[in-house]
Amino acid sequence: MYYLYHIPGKKIGVTRNLNKRVTLTQGYKPEEYEVLDQSDDINYISDKEIELQQSYGYKVDTKKYNELFKLNKLKMKINVTEQTTTFPVPVSKLKGRLIDDLGMSWKTEFGRVTLNNEIARWIENNAQISRYNSERSYVYNKALWEACEKINNKTHTPDVDTLIMMSSNKATDTSKMFDLIRKWALDRGLYQQGDSHTQYVKLQEEAGELAKALLKKDKPEIVDAIGDMVVVLTNLAHLEGVDIETCIASAYNVINKRTGKMINGTFVKDE
Repeated sequence: MYYLYHIPGKKIGVTRNLNKRVTLTQGYKPEEYEVLDQSDDINYISDKEIELQQSYGYKVDTKKYNELFKLNKLKMKINVTEQTTTFPVPVSKLKGRLIDDLGMSWKTEFGRVTLNNEIARWIENNAQISRYNSERSYVYNKALWEACEKINNKTHTPDVDTLIMMSSNKATDTSKMFDLIRKWALDRGLYQQGDSHTQYVKLQEEAGELAKALLKKDKPEIVDAIGDMVVVLTNLAHLEGVDIETCIASAYNVINKRTGKMINGTFVKDE
């Protein structure tokens, strides 16, 4: 999902991640900006951005948003030097482009890198803005290769997304997964500095990612998006002073007694 946001008196822009792009990067709380429009159609949202930038009297982007993504699905034309791998998009737009190009590979002096979900996530978290062009981003090849070796050899400490996926293993105590998520969030200051509103915005963003993955029938991305939503819901519940386990139990106690029937693929409860 693409969001057309407006920071009154400042700018109009497009992003796929409101929390990261507007709240965390630019420092604006949800109540300090508004979403003017949203769409899965990048062409529509790109034209709308230019139109509203002009009508509001803001600086108009020299390139449309969709021009950064090459919708013909060609692989990114990355630039590999001895030290770095540079991507032709800014950090704020890197995640979506990496997801679109899963499976592509390139050679560094340390070895060949093949892009998968975990490596894409590492690149997104470690990419830096190019010193020469703010519309480009890069990572250091040595650090990238070390990350690839750990990921490919499965010797790294699992992150929260991986731990959520591990919960499908019956040998894993699922109840401990929520404790691990809360510890992860606590260690990173999310509970001290975050709030329920930003987590709700994050939940909507992840729901958009799930919708996109379902349309593409991309199973790895479906798993990833569902896991991300579980993480966000766990943190949202904690910020509201309850445990997600309590929320789940409460919901189950209601549906366990519910009767009804399937209509057009949806369970409709009896009145």
